[in-house]
Amino acid sequence: MPTYDDLAAATPPFSSWQVFGPDDQLGTINHLTPERVAAAARLVRTGRRFGLDYPVTAFEPYPTGTRRPLEHHVFANNEFHRDDWLDSFYLQSSSQLDALRHIGHPVHGFYGGLAAQDNTADSTALGIHAWAERGIVGRGVLLDVPRFFEEEGVEYRTASTVALDAAMLDRIAAAQGVDFHGGDMVLLRTGWAEDYLHRTPEQRAATPWRLSPGLAQREDVLRWLWDREVALVAADNLAVEADPVVESDFRVPGEAAPEKGVDHSGMLHRPLIALLGMAVGELWRLDELAADCAADGVREFFLTVKPLHVIGGVGSPPNAIAIK
Repeated sequence: MPTYDDLAAATPPFSSWQVFGPDDQLGTINHLTPERVAAAARLVRTGRRFGLDYPVTAFEPYPTGTRRPLEHHVFANNEFHRDDWLDSFYLQSSSQLDALRHIGHPVHGFYGGLAAQDNTADSTALGIHAWAERGIVGRGVLLDVPRFFEEEGVEYRTASTVALDAAMLDRIAAAQGVDFHGGDMVLLRTGWAEDYLHRTPEQRAATPWRLSPGLAQREDVLRWLWDREVALVAADNLAVEADPVVESDFRVPGEAAPEKGVDHSGMLHRPLIALLGMAVGELWRLDELAADCAADGVREFFLTVKPLHVIGGVGSPPNAIAIK
Protein backbone atom coordinates (compact mmCIF):
# COMPACT_ATOMS: atom_id res chain seq x y z
CA MET A 1 0.00 0.00 0.00
CA PRO A 2 1.22 3.54 -0.65
CA THR A 3 1.84 5.62 2.44
CA TYR A 4 -0.18 8.74 3.10
CA ASP A 5 2.76 10.86 1.97
CA ASP A 6 2.94 8.80 -1.26
CA LEU A 7 -0.62 9.94 -1.96
CA ALA A 8 0.67 13.48 -2.46
CA ALA A 9 1.31 12.44 -6.07
CA ALA A 10 -2.22 11.09 -6.55
CA THR A 11 -5.00 12.80 -8.49
CA PRO A 12 -6.42 14.59 -6.60
CA PRO A 13 -3.62 14.93 -4.05
CA PHE A 14 -3.91 12.79 -0.92
CA SER A 15 -6.74 10.71 -2.33
CA SER A 16 -6.96 6.94 -2.58
CA TRP A 17 -9.06 6.95 -5.74
CA GLN A 18 -6.50 5.00 -7.76
CA VAL A 19 -5.42 2.66 -4.94
CA PHE A 20 -8.28 0.16 -4.96
CA GLY A 21 -8.98 0.05 -8.69
CA PRO A 22 -11.34 1.85 -11.09
CA ASP A 23 -14.97 2.34 -10.04
CA ASP A 24 -14.22 1.15 -6.49
CA GLN A 25 -17.26 1.27 -4.20
CA LEU A 26 -15.73 -0.05 -0.96
CA GLY A 27 -12.97 2.39 0.00
CA THR A 28 -11.00 1.33 3.06
CA ILE A 29 -13.26 -1.68 3.63
CA ASN A 30 -10.97 -3.23 0.98
CA HIS A 31 -8.43 -3.58 3.82
CA LEU A 32 -10.57 -6.36 5.31
CA THR A 33 -9.02 -9.19 3.32
CA PRO A 34 -10.10 -12.82 3.87
CA GLU A 35 -6.82 -13.52 5.67
CA ARG A 36 -7.36 -10.64 8.08
CA VAL A 37 -10.97 -11.66 8.72
CA ALA A 38 -9.93 -15.24 9.47
CA ALA A 39 -7.25 -14.01 11.87
CA ALA A 40 -9.76 -11.73 13.60
CA ALA A 41 -12.16 -14.62 14.16
CA ARG A 42 -9.52 -16.24 16.39
CA LEU A 43 -9.94 -13.34 18.84
CA VAL A 44 -13.17 -14.89 20.11
CA ARG A 45 -12.18 -16.53 23.39
CA THR A 46 -15.00 -16.07 25.91
CA GLY A 47 -18.05 -15.62 23.70
CA ARG A 48 -19.06 -12.38 25.46
CA ARG A 49 -21.06 -10.20 23.08
CA PHE A 50 -21.64 -6.46 23.11
CA GLY A 51 -24.26 -4.78 20.94
CA LEU A 52 -22.93 -1.42 19.81
CA ASP A 53 -26.17 0.20 18.57
CA TYR A 54 -28.29 2.56 20.62
CA PRO A 55 -32.08 2.35 20.14
CA VAL A 56 -33.10 4.09 16.93
CA THR A 57 -35.08 6.64 18.99
CA ALA A 58 -32.35 7.31 21.58
CA PHE A 59 -31.34 10.74 20.28
CA GLU A 60 -34.76 12.26 19.68
CA PRO A 61 -35.06 15.11 19.12
CA TYR A 62 -31.91 14.88 17.02
CA PRO A 63 -29.39 17.51 18.19
CA THR A 64 -28.88 19.12 14.78
CA GLY A 65 -32.62 19.61 14.27
CA THR A 66 -32.48 18.08 10.78
CA ARG A 67 -34.27 14.78 11.44
CA ARG A 68 -37.83 14.27 12.63
CA PRO A 69 -38.81 11.73 15.32
CA LEU A 70 -39.52 8.17 14.20
CA GLU A 71 -43.10 6.89 14.13
CA HIS A 72 -43.55 3.17 14.79
CA HIS A 73 -46.92 1.72 13.77
CA VAL A 74 -48.16 -1.73 14.76
CA PHE A 75 -51.21 -3.32 13.15
CA ALA A 76 -53.03 -6.66 13.22
CA ASN A 77 -54.98 -8.41 10.46
CA ASN A 78 -56.50 -10.75 13.00
CA GLU A 79 -56.35 -11.58 16.70
CA PHE A 80 -53.21 -13.69 16.40
CA HIS A 81 -51.20 -11.60 13.93
CA ARG A 82 -48.99 -8.52 14.32
CA ASP A 83 -47.04 -6.48 11.75
CA ASP A 84 -45.53 -3.02 11.74
CA TRP A 85 -44.02 -0.22 9.70
CA LEU A 86 -41.98 2.92 10.26
CA ASP A 87 -42.49 6.52 9.19
CA SER A 88 -39.80 9.21 9.45
CA PHE A 89 -37.07 6.59 9.84
CA TYR A 90 -33.89 8.59 9.28
CA LEU A 91 -31.13 6.06 8.73
CA GLN A 92 -28.61 8.32 10.49
CA SER A 93 -30.76 9.36 13.43
CA SER A 94 -28.98 7.22 16.03
CA SER A 95 -26.00 4.84 15.87
CA GLN A 96 -24.94 5.00 12.25
CA LEU A 97 -22.49 4.14 9.51
CA ASP A 98 -21.88 6.74 6.79
CA ALA A 99 -21.87 5.52 3.20
CA LEU A 100 -19.26 6.97 0.86
CA ARG A 101 -21.92 9.08 -0.88
CA HIS A 102 -22.66 10.92 2.38
CA ILE A 103 -20.06 13.71 2.25
CA GLY A 104 -18.21 15.24 -0.71
CA HIS A 105 -15.27 17.56 -1.04
CA PRO A 106 -16.10 21.12 -2.20
CA VAL A 107 -13.27 21.07 -4.73
CA HIS A 108 -12.96 17.43 -5.79
CA GLY A 109 -16.47 16.03 -5.37
CA PHE A 110 -17.38 12.67 -3.87
CA TYR A 111 -15.21 9.56 -3.54
CA GLY A 112 -13.81 8.31 -6.81
CA GLY A 113 -14.69 11.53 -8.61
CA LEU A 114 -18.48 11.25 -8.45
CA ALA A 115 -19.71 14.76 -9.23
CA ALA A 116 -22.18 16.44 -6.90
CA GLN A 117 -24.71 16.82 -9.74
CA ASP A 118 -24.56 13.06 -10.34
CA ASN A 119 -25.08 12.15 -6.69
CA THR A 120 -28.86 12.43 -6.97
CA ALA A 121 -31.78 10.76 -5.25
CA ASP A 122 -31.98 8.38 -8.22
CA SER A 123 -28.30 7.45 -8.09
CA THR A 124 -27.04 4.34 -6.31
CA ALA A 125 -23.31 5.00 -6.68
CA LEU A 126 -21.34 4.71 -3.41
CA GLY A 127 -24.46 3.55 -1.58
CA ILE A 128 -24.50 1.64 1.69
CA HIS A 129 -25.55 -1.51 -0.16
CA ALA A 130 -21.97 -2.00 -1.38
CA TRP A 131 -20.96 -2.77 2.22
CA ALA A 132 -24.23 -4.49 3.14
CA GLU A 133 -23.91 -7.10 0.38
CA ARG A 134 -20.94 -8.79 2.06
CA GLY A 135 -21.01 -7.36 5.56
CA ILE A 136 -18.08 -5.83 7.39
CA VAL A 137 -16.15 -8.11 9.75
CA GLY A 138 -12.67 -8.05 11.22
CA ARG A 139 -10.52 -7.04 14.16
CA GLY A 140 -11.78 -4.19 16.30
CA VAL A 141 -9.73 -2.23 18.82
CA LEU A 142 -10.90 0.26 21.44
CA LEU A 143 -9.28 3.53 22.46
CA ASP A 144 -10.88 4.69 25.71
CA VAL A 145 -10.30 8.44 25.98
CA PRO A 146 -12.02 9.23 29.32
CA ARG A 147 -10.20 6.40 31.12
CA PHE A 148 -6.88 7.55 29.69
CA PHE A 149 -7.40 11.11 30.96
CA GLU A 150 -8.58 9.82 34.33
CA GLU A 151 -5.50 7.62 34.74
CA GLU A 152 -3.30 10.55 33.72
CA GLY A 153 -4.98 12.75 36.32
CA VAL A 154 -6.03 15.27 33.68
CA GLU A 155 -9.42 17.01 33.71
CA TYR A 156 -11.74 15.80 30.96
CA ARG A 157 -15.25 16.96 30.09
CA THR A 158 -17.39 15.30 27.43
CA ALA A 159 -19.20 18.56 26.64
CA SER A 160 -16.01 20.29 25.53
CA THR A 161 -13.83 20.47 22.44
CA VAL A 162 -10.92 18.10 23.03
CA ALA A 163 -9.09 17.65 19.71
CA LEU A 164 -7.13 14.38 19.63
CA ASP A 165 -4.16 14.60 17.28
CA ALA A 166 -1.92 11.74 16.13
CA ALA A 167 0.49 12.10 19.03
CA MET A 168 -2.37 11.86 21.53
CA LEU A 169 -3.80 8.80 19.76
CA ASP A 170 -0.39 7.16 20.03
CA ARG A 171 -0.22 7.98 23.74
CA ILE A 172 -3.65 6.49 24.39
CA ALA A 173 -2.87 3.36 22.38
CA ALA A 174 0.46 2.84 24.16
CA ALA A 175 -1.03 3.37 27.62
CA GLN A 176 -3.85 0.91 26.92
CA GLY A 177 -1.74 -1.72 25.18
CA VAL A 178 -3.40 -1.36 21.79
CA ASP A 179 -1.38 -2.24 18.70
CA PHE A 180 -2.36 -2.20 15.05
CA HIS A 181 -2.18 -5.05 12.56
CA GLY A 182 -3.58 -3.46 9.40
CA GLY A 183 -7.25 -3.73 8.50
CA ASP A 184 -8.31 -2.82 12.05
CA MET A 185 -11.56 -1.10 12.93
CA VAL A 186 -10.82 1.59 15.50
CA LEU A 187 -13.52 2.45 18.04
CA LEU A 188 -13.00 5.74 19.87
CA ARG A 189 -14.86 6.15 23.16
CA THR A 190 -15.23 9.81 24.12
CA GLY A 191 -18.08 9.41 26.63
CA TRP A 192 -20.17 11.99 24.76
CA ALA A 193 -23.22 9.81 24.10
CA GLU A 194 -23.29 8.43 27.64
CA ASP A 195 -23.24 11.94 29.07
CA TYR A 196 -25.81 13.25 26.60
CA LEU A 197 -28.29 10.45 27.21
CA HIS A 198 -28.07 10.90 30.98
CA ARG A 199 -29.19 14.50 30.62
CA THR A 200 -32.82 15.56 30.91
CA PRO A 201 -34.49 17.08 27.82
CA GLU A 202 -34.13 20.49 29.44
CA GLN A 203 -30.41 19.92 30.07
CA ARG A 204 -29.90 18.73 26.49
CA ALA A 205 -31.57 21.86 25.15
CA ALA A 206 -29.32 24.04 27.31
CA THR A 207 -26.08 22.34 26.21
CA PRO A 208 -24.67 23.31 22.79
CA TRP A 209 -24.59 20.11 20.75
CA ARG A 210 -21.45 21.23 18.91
CA LEU A 211 -19.25 20.60 21.94
CA SER A 212 -17.54 17.25 21.77
CA PRO A 213 -14.15 15.57 22.06
CA GLY A 214 -12.96 13.74 18.95
CA LEU A 215 -10.33 13.50 16.26
CA ALA A 216 -8.46 16.69 15.46
CA GLN A 217 -8.92 18.28 12.05
CA ARG A 218 -5.25 17.73 11.29
CA GLU A 219 -3.39 16.11 8.42
CA ASP A 220 -1.42 14.00 10.91
CA VAL A 221 -4.70 12.29 11.89
CA LEU A 222 -5.34 11.31 8.26
CA ARG A 223 -1.76 10.05 8.03
CA TRP A 224 -2.20 8.11 11.29
CA LEU A 225 -5.36 6.38 10.06
CA TRP A 226 -4.19 5.70 6.50
CA ASP A 227 -0.70 4.41 7.32
CA ARG A 228 -2.18 1.95 9.82
CA GLU A 229 -4.56 0.73 7.11
CA VAL A 230 -7.56 1.42 9.32
CA ALA A 231 -10.64 -0.04 7.63
CA LEU A 232 -13.25 1.78 9.73
CA VAL A 233 -13.22 4.41 12.44
CA ALA A 234 -16.22 4.94 14.70
CA ALA A 235 -16.93 6.88 17.88
CA ASP A 236 -19.70 7.51 20.37
CA ASN A 237 -20.08 11.17 19.44
CA LEU A 238 -21.90 12.99 16.65
CA ALA A 239 -19.06 13.27 14.15
CA VAL A 240 -16.04 11.14 15.25
CA GLU A 241 -14.07 14.37 15.04
CA ALA A 242 -13.96 17.13 17.63
CA ASP A 243 -16.73 19.72 17.58
CA PRO A 244 -16.68 22.56 16.80
CA VAL A 245 -13.83 22.93 14.35
CA VAL A 246 -11.34 25.22 16.08
CA GLU A 247 -8.17 24.75 14.08
CA SER A 248 -8.17 22.85 10.79
CA ASP A 249 -5.78 21.91 8.01
CA PHE A 250 -8.72 21.57 5.63
CA ARG A 251 -10.29 25.00 5.25
CA VAL A 252 -11.21 26.01 1.70
CA PRO A 253 -10.42 29.72 1.15
CA GLY A 254 -13.47 31.86 0.45
CA GLU A 255 -15.99 29.11 1.18
CA ALA A 256 -19.37 30.41 2.34
CA ALA A 257 -21.54 28.62 4.88
CA PRO A 258 -24.43 26.64 3.34
CA GLU A 259 -27.93 28.11 3.45
CA LYS A 260 -29.25 24.91 5.02
CA GLY A 261 -27.84 22.14 7.18
CA VAL A 262 -24.59 21.68 9.08
CA ASP A 263 -21.57 23.71 8.02
CA HIS A 264 -18.85 21.17 7.15
CA SER A 265 -16.16 23.76 6.51
CA GLY A 266 -12.82 22.54 7.84
CA MET A 267 -14.24 19.22 8.98
CA LEU A 268 -12.25 15.99 8.81
CA HIS A 269 -15.25 14.32 7.17
CA ARG A 270 -14.38 15.78 3.79
CA PRO A 271 -10.89 14.37 3.24
CA LEU A 272 -11.59 11.28 5.34
CA ILE A 273 -14.64 10.10 3.39
CA ALA A 274 -14.42 11.83 0.01
CA LEU A 275 -10.65 11.57 -0.56
CA LEU A 276 -9.55 8.50 1.41
CA GLY A 277 -12.82 6.55 1.20
CA MET A 278 -12.84 5.65 4.87
CA ALA A 279 -15.83 4.05 6.56
CA VAL A 280 -17.01 6.30 9.42
CA GLY A 281 -19.40 5.45 12.24
CA GLU A 282 -21.03 7.78 14.74
CA LEU A 283 -23.02 7.55 17.98
CA TRP A 284 -21.97 3.96 18.65
CA ARG A 285 -22.72 2.50 22.09
CA LEU A 286 -19.32 1.80 23.60
CA ASP A 287 -19.79 2.07 27.37
CA GLU A 288 -20.40 -1.61 28.18
CA LEU A 289 -17.64 -2.78 25.85
CA ALA A 290 -15.25 -0.23 27.37
CA ALA A 291 -16.05 -1.37 30.91
CA ASP A 292 -15.34 -4.96 29.96
CA CYS A 293 -12.10 -4.02 28.22
CA ALA A 294 -10.98 -2.10 31.31
CA ALA A 295 -11.83 -5.07 33.53
CA ASP A 296 -9.87 -7.72 31.61
CA GLY A 297 -7.28 -5.49 29.92
CA VAL A 298 -8.16 -6.88 26.47
CA ARG A 299 -9.00 -4.13 24.01
CA GLU A 300 -9.16 -6.19 20.82
CA PHE A 301 -12.15 -8.22 19.67
CA PHE A 302 -13.97 -9.68 16.70
CA LEU A 303 -16.26 -7.00 15.25
CA THR A 304 -19.20 -7.47 12.90
CA VAL A 305 -21.05 -4.63 11.17
CA LYS A 306 -24.08 -5.32 8.96
CA PRO A 307 -25.70 -2.16 7.58
CA LEU A 308 -29.20 -2.35 6.13
CA HIS A 309 -29.27 -3.46 2.50
CA VAL A 310 -30.76 -0.22 1.17
CA ILE A 311 -29.80 0.23 -2.50
CA GLY A 312 -28.18 3.64 -2.77
CA GLY A 313 -28.53 4.30 0.95
CA VAL A 314 -26.60 7.28 2.33
CA GLY A 315 -26.22 5.68 5.74
CA SER A 316 -27.54 2.97 8.01
CA PRO A 317 -27.66 1.75 11.58
CA PRO A 318 -24.46 -0.31 11.89
CA ASN A 319 -26.03 -3.36 13.56
CA ALA A 320 -22.60 -3.80 15.13
CA ILE A 321 -21.55 -6.50 17.58
CA ALA A 322 -18.21 -6.88 19.35
CA ILE A 323 -17.36 -10.45 20.39
CA LYS A 324 -14.57 -11.22 22.86
